[in-house]
Amino acid sequence: MRLPAVRPSFVRPILVANLVGEIVIVITGGIVRLTGSGLGCPTWPECVPGSFTPVPHQEEGIHKLIEFGNRTLTGVVGLLALACVWVVFTRMRRRRPLLLVAVGLVAGVLLQAVVGGIAVRMTLSPVVVAFHFLLSMVMIALSTMLLRGSEDGWSPDGTADLEPRELLVPHLVSTLAWVTAGVCAVVLVLGTVVTGSGPHSGDAEQPARTGFDPRSVAWLHADVVMLFVGLVVAVLVAVWLTSSSDRAKATWRGVLLVTLLQGAIGYVQYFTGLPEVLVGLHMLGASLLVVTMVLGVMNLRSNPL
Repeated sequence: MRLPAVRPSFVRPILVANLVGEIVIVITGGIVRLTGSGLGCPTWPECVPGSFTPVPHQEEGIHKLIEFGNRTLTGVVGLLALACVWVVFTRMRRRRPLLLVAVGLVAGVLLQAVVGGIAVRMTLSPVVVAFHFLLSMVMIALSTMLLRGSEDGWSPDGTADLEPRELLVPHLVSTLAWVTAGVCAVVLVLGTVVTGSGPHSGDAEQPARTGFDPRSVAWLHADVVMLFVGLVVAVLVAVWLTSSSDRAKATWRGVLLVTLLQGAIGYVQYFTGLPEVLVGLHMLGASLLVVTMVLGVMNLRSNPL
């Protein structure tokens, strides 16, 4: 009987660093929004005409450094994505789904750079800015899939030998989990509408960009969040009753915990006038919610990817 191989020690740190990098760039993007620095570099790909970096006496002041810092971090995230492709290709070459996810990360970084440039050139169009944020959520989801999927199937020659995938819960529970993930996506989309309708849309000169009534879209967002909370509780109970997987149960407890914390932050920030610190925490919470939701769906199967 062949003993399972030990995974190389450098693999997990690279994949974790990639996931952390994707979350960090969401936070720095949030700082750009919260400080009104979205047009700190008024052109793209240059920061100002004739220079890729900020120049002295640039009228945008501190905003130029904040926006340029966020742009620079894109290069770091790109290098981490390339490292992920290298890890999968050299250590898990038979894991085609993982390789596709890793390549998707690289493509996503390139797309993010282009979308960011379009946002600047369109003076922070709310639709483009919303897509920019939602694409970051997709990148976090892909990074989580890569990290979780890499835990299965190792062999000395870098190939993978996986047992067949199988559901650890009834099909109905799995379907309910996917529906919950879909509602989570709707929550995130509505969150971008709320942000674009309020004072933190990214431009200090013209904050409220969508034209929607902030109170109305905020309450619509809250209503869908309530539906989402109910679905998370339903999935958690169903997993608890039908599955023997401790990992699945723990993951869905984590989904519920992050959901409740995120909801609490959302309500507090709404009733306290949207303080910047809480808005930033809410963006971090959105990132962590995506991580836990992806893990929740994946951990309902053995060898999920």
